[in-house]
Amino acid sequence: MQTIAPRCGARSGAAARLGTSPGVGRLLLVVAVFLGALLATAAPASAHAALTGSDPKQGAVVDQAPTSVSLTFSEKVAMSDGSVRVLDPAGKRVDTGKTSDLGSNTYGVKLHKGVPDGTFTVAYQVVSADSHPISGAFTFSVGAPSDTKVALPDQEVGGGFVGGLYGFARYLSYAGFILVVGGAAFVLGCWPRGAGVRPVQRLVVSGWVTLTASTLVMLLLRAPYTGSGKIADAFDMAKLGDVLQTKTGAALVSRLLLLAAAALFIAVLFGAYEKRTDPKERKDLTFGLAIGGGVVAVGLGATWAMAEHASTGIQAGIAMPVDVVHLLAVAAWLGGLAALVVALYFAPSVEAGAVRRFSRVAFCSVVALAATGLYQSWRQVGSWSALTGTWYGQLLLIKVGLVVVLVGIAWISRRWTARIAGQAGDTAPEATAAAVVEQQAEKHATAERVEKKPVTVPAGGAGADSKRAAQLARQQAAVTTAREKRIRDADPNRSGLRRSVLAEAGVAVVLLAVTTVLTSTEPGRTEEEAAASKTAAAAQRSGPLTLKIPFDTGSEDGKGTVQLDLDPGRTGSNEMHIFVKRPNGSAFDIPEVKVSFTLKSKDVGPLPVAPDHIATGHWSSSGVQIPMAGNWKVAVTVRTSDIDQVTVNKNAQIG
Repeated sequence: MQTIAPRCGARSGAAARLGTSPGVGRLLLVVAVFLGALLATAAPASAHAALTGSDPKQGAVVDQAPTSVSLTFSEKVAMSDGSVRVLDPAGKRVDTGKTSDLGSNTYGVKLHKGVPDGTFTVAYQVVSADSHPISGAFTFSVGAPSDTKVALPDQEVGGGFVGGLYGFARYLSYAGFILVVGGAAFVLGCWPRGAGVRPVQRLVVSGWVTLTASTLVMLLLRAPYTGSGKIADAFDMAKLGDVLQTKTGAALVSRLLLLAAAALFIAVLFGAYEKRTDPKERKDLTFGLAIGGGVVAVGLGATWAMAEHASTGIQAGIAMPVDVVHLLAVAAWLGGLAALVVALYFAPSVEAGAVRRFSRVAFCSVVALAATGLYQSWRQVGSWSALTGTWYGQLLLIKVGLVVVLVGIAWISRRWTARIAGQAGDTAPEATAAAVVEQQAEKHATAERVEKKPVTVPAGGAGADSKRAAQLARQQAAVTTAREKRIRDADPNRSGLRRSVLAEAGVAVVLLAVTTVLTSTEPGRTEEEAAASKTAAAAQRSGPLTLKIPFDTGSEDGKGTVQLDLDPGRTGSNEMHIFVKRPNGSAFDIPEVKVSFTLKSKDVGPLPVAPDHIATGHWSSSGVQIPMAGNWKVAVTVRTSDIDQVTVNKNAQIG
């Protein structure tokens, strides 16, 4: 059997090298880069559902108070009582608190009778079908816009400390899945002898522990992540019970149950499987482990597919199994690559045949990734404009670039493997890939054996003799380990393979970070559809914006009302008419009226407008430009005499 290292050295020697080899530093560097990439990208998840419409519409001014308020989203959302709040200008709730599903991704809440006129705020906090929380608010007015005392928190749901912690746990769950599934598949399918190598065992077990711990953390944090954002709610059993009733909660619990089965699989793989020496028994056990492990791996992958992107949108019935295949391909490639890195640096030997088998597995994984990724890209992006004009599309392009780089490095690794196989002699499978190096090093080893004779220590003796014997034994083990390392590292082909595989691992951890961020980003198709719906909703708004503002200049004849009509009342060019009336409703002929528009949130304005006097109590101006949508402050200055004037303000949603 061809190997990529000398066959000398026992498992204890490999374990000893775990703490002393410079390769440990390199591996720790890869882990540090991996964790750094995850931490750097641990940002609050973007909303995957978007509010596409409402009744009343955002910024609308209605003559009579509606009996209910409805909201339409781009996809189905999870909504409970209290998810939608309607607040009057004083900040008091005027809704009944009972939400209802009206169909077609539309949800409604009824209002109490007798609500006052003015500007109302609608605040919502729901969970999209792909498990991500979303929140937002908009306003509409009854009669005429007014000032409002409603103050909503600046922090969006899913953000803050809890959001960052939940996101980091989510990223770690992907990493753990890749290590446990890919590492176990590498051992079972490519390198059965690796079942007895302690560093490989630690890698797979670490993946299982990481996935289990991160899943538990996500389950506990789910309630504050989608709700209050307070870490204390993670320990509220009532809220945890509510989480278990959701699709995401069921997926996380299912993952924990499957991880219990995965623990049994790992115990057999690194226990009974390693000890089997009879070829038939080993073959039967391999078949059983392959079937059982495959079922568990598919089940684990399905816990993501059933609760995230694949479970919503178009063709969900096809997208979910495709997503499972995509996840398994990623695990087989990157998880197997991680196991290969550990084997090359810490195992006493790795057969060239194992590397070639993994190379074939990696090739098949890349093909599966390309096919499933192409379908997912079409489904989630939908258009060329979304590919370059949305954050999701840009991340997807980065991911494709990293995959191309990774495939290029893998091709270099295949060339090193071919050189090693050629050096060992493909026609002699029993020869080792490092046979030439062993022959060259044999002279040095013989010299060392002559110079360093074994030290004989009496079987029984004082405590000092026992300590001395243990010390000499450790020294001898260190000498043996150093000799094995020199022989192993003397092969330039093997060193080249180690460097190329380590480079693959470095690119792979960055690729994993980009992939996990991609799964937390609003799909380009959804983003464009939501933007189009908002644009259409704004375009459909009809009727002029009407503001009625009382004024009092303080003089004897200085009271009245200004009515400002803005048509069509949205961004762009508008026609403005101003009517000034006395308290009895008759036209009030005053010397001057001036208007200005200010958008404080964007530092725009004041934009002055000087209307023309048309008739008694009537002023008009055409081509009034409103540059952008927002909550504008409309200031009207009324002068009733040479010395008496006043400026009155009103807020209005325009655009």
